[in-house]
Amino acid sequence: MAEKAKKNFVLMENGQDTTIVFSNAQPRGAALKAANRGFTDIRLRERGTKRVHVFEGKRLQVTAPTARPKWLPAKVWKAVVKKTGIEHL
Repeated sequence: MAEKAKKNFVLMENGQDTTIVFSNAQPRGAALKAANRGFTDIRLRERGTKRVHVFEGKRLQVTAPTARPKWLPAKVWKAVVKKTGIEHL
């Protein structure tokens, strides 16, 4: 099975690009990375295109699986995102 090519997604704030870039094959994966860092209003501009992927994100603290390694705490953070649309620049 061939690997998908990674794309770069630039985080936008107030309609401007930031220096924060997430790499993933899909925009949802990049949005999960952003949500895990604490961003809630996630706007990711796909480099090389004029598309901006818009997500709502949050972090939830959930209980870890029972078959977890000993070093993993009982509560872990889980990122959740929901795509609200695509904008074109």
